[in-house]
Amino acid sequence: MNSKSSEIVAHGASSQFGSAGPWLESVSPGMRTVEAVIRELSQNDVPVLVVAEPGAGKKAAAARIHALSGRGGEPFCVCQGSDADKSVLATWDGQGGTVYLQEVGDLDTPAQSELVRQLTAIGENRRRAPRFVCGTSRTLEAEVKAGKFREDAYYRISGVCLRLPPLRQRKEDIPALLEYFLSAAAHDLSRSVPVLSRETQDFFLEYNWPGNIRELKDAARAIVALGDEALAMGGLRSLLRRGDRGNGEKISLKDAARAASREAEKELILHVLARTRWNRRRAAQELQISYKALLYKLKQIGYEEYGA
Repeated sequence: MNSKSSEIVAHGASSQFGSAGPWLESVSPGMRTVEAVIRELSQNDVPVLVVAEPGAGKKAAAARIHALSGRGGEPFCVCQGSDADKSVLATWDGQGGTVYLQEVGDLDTPAQSELVRQLTAIGENRRRAPRFVCGTSRTLEAEVKAGKFREDAYYRISGVCLRLPPLRQRKEDIPALLEYFLSAAAHDLSRSVPVLSRETQDFFLEYNWPGNIRELKDAARAIVALGDEALAMGGLRSLLRRGDRGNGEKISLKDAARAASREAEKELILHVLARTRWNRRRAAQELQISYKALLYKLKQIGYEEYGA
């Protein structure tokens, strides 16, 4: 398989984590149904279309199907649809293992034709071939109607359509996922695993996670990396609750640190102002900044009118 255009993720049924993400035993009813379907799908080679919001675990589901199947000891290859041109797809002709095409709707027309050709040959049992699992965050039926995706390609890849619920519909699974991500981040960063306060745990359960599991993973890593739960959560709350965050948008550690710093600075300024009874000149002296700088910071945090 073409290593320049694809990623070999896992070999063997024990490789459930790694870059494909975690697949933990679920307690939510919706995911228990998904797990039952995945076990059924692992026993055959029918093409599967995994549909879910960005960051909801499509690649992990594909890896789970592969790991439980008779192909579990063979390569599990991940390729972005935008990277899989006709020549890349041709390299898999006659190969074994499982191919996961991520965002299959991004395949160009020649690549869609090559995919149809291979799936047709697989259906006719003419030769050994990989099992194809495709993922999408889009409504491919609409893409077909708009002429952006071949109708025969859509019907070939969607022998079974597996829909994954977003994290906001399976909040019962958040504690186990959070524990896993905190432990993984602590291992990667050589830190101790933090024990989160009840307030933080409640926040994680109440938040709707538009970025799904990927966003939860980024948040856990930021807490471990910053090494101070209160400081990290001050920044994360402002990042996670921002209305302009799109589905699947990653939380960068730099952004989390900056947000945490801003929140810590805001708390310090308000604390000193409260202690000085909102005497701005005295507060500026205690904060060791100029009076003009304090006025500017108060304007930034929306307190320019207080104590004036």
